[in-house]
Amino acid sequence: MPQTFDFLVGTFDTPELYTLRFTSPGRLEDREGAGKLEILHRTPAIGSHSWLHLSPPKEDGTRNLYATAWTEPPAVAAYVVKSPTDIQLLGSAQTRSRSGYVTASDIALYSAGGGTGEVFSLDPKTGNIIAPLKSEDAQVKSEHVRVNGVRGGNPSEIQPLQLLSFVDEEGQRDDGSVMDFGGLRHGAHSADLSPDGRALYVADIGRNCIWTFSVDPKTGKLALGEKHISPDPHDGPRHAWPHPNGKIVYCLQEHSFRVDIFSATNHGVNLVHEDGVNIVPAGTGSIGYWADEVRTSLSSGDKPKYLYASTRALNKGDKGYVAVYKLTDEGVIDDSFPPHSTWRIPIRHPTKDSDCGWKPFFRGLQYLWETPTSGGWANAIQPGPTVDGVEYLAMTDSEEGFVFVLGWDGEEFKEVARTKLPNGAGAATAVWL
Repeated sequence: MPQTFDFLVGTFDTPELYTLRFTSPGRLEDREGAGKLEILHRTPAIGSHSWLHLSPPKEDGTRNLYATAWTEPPAVAAYVVKSPTDIQLLGSAQTRSRSGYVTASDIALYSAGGGTGEVFSLDPKTGNIIAPLKSEDAQVKSEHVRVNGVRGGNPSEIQPLQLLSFVDEEGQRDDGSVMDFGGLRHGAHSADLSPDGRALYVADIGRNCIWTFSVDPKTGKLALGEKHISPDPHDGPRHAWPHPNGKIVYCLQEHSFRVDIFSATNHGVNLVHEDGVNIVPAGTGSIGYWADEVRTSLSSGDKPKYLYASTRALNKGDKGYVAVYKLTDEGVIDDSFPPHSTWRIPIRHPTKDSDCGWKPFFRGLQYLWETPTSGGWANAIQPGPTVDGVEYLAMTDSEEGFVFVLGWDGEEFKEVARTKLPNGAGAATAVWL
């Protein structure tokens, strides 16, 4: 029987949040294009929300939604989600630069963007952004994590618990283009917590590294762990995503279109490069793409079976890709079988690269699916529910404003449903309720 599931979508360019309702296909064999996706509700927002993070449910059934806010000045925002159609603003706090990404624990909100980042205290009961509570933390508003020996800038009205600065002697690059997003393409882009909350990972495109931090469990404060330089000088780490076991971290490389795989020790703070796989067709070289997102599947709990990674095309009219890789129970690539035939998808920009040089990077590839559009600034994927053995993912597109639901049954990857946001809104990211 068909089932319904709701998820939220933010945009890059309009002050609103959308609640979408997905109805799964009634029969497995009819899943391609047979699902239904509709806009259920539109919630006014304080600004465009390019990234969303949803907290686990509280005892009263509500959840907290945290978002980047591309306002002027830039900010982060906190909402309470009482139901799919009842979402209320709790508060916001200014950031020194445009945030690319937010994540949160019960007591702290973490933001990173360009050359700077912030840690904000949260009210554990309401989830709202607040000033540091304890007297010993009152002085923290002037304390900076000196990642590269550089102190941060002006505080916001709600003082952060900590200010982060990632810039080095060369400063923070921002070429001023619409695709640089205020320095996000040349600086820190994301922040994600380890499964146990004891480590934070900040992927930094511009400085070609992952910053790792240890997390104080009582306050949420950070202590710098290491600056882990990427394996290739042109990788550009965009997102770092931990495996549920906490022993593996996947890093999506924006410029080299790869997912690098790291083992993690010391409660997740120390990383060692172990492997890497490609997520665009063989022979594409470095032309025309920028990778976007990496996520593990949800259907098998703490032992996800699959790794999903997406890539955007730089030019309108070209297409992006979603790659599906098989994982072992430990979280490494399962290379016990040859790659799926889709790794030889015809390419639009042929190069002189030979197939032989690319084959090692497709071990464990289950599927390589061409997206309907370039994805624009998005092609962001977010795994969702599993119904009758089919894993469903939401995927956003800012080129045309589409939101898609994709289905993966372990053999084929297909579009199941789509809708389009109104008024030219560019879909950014999605979180399933």
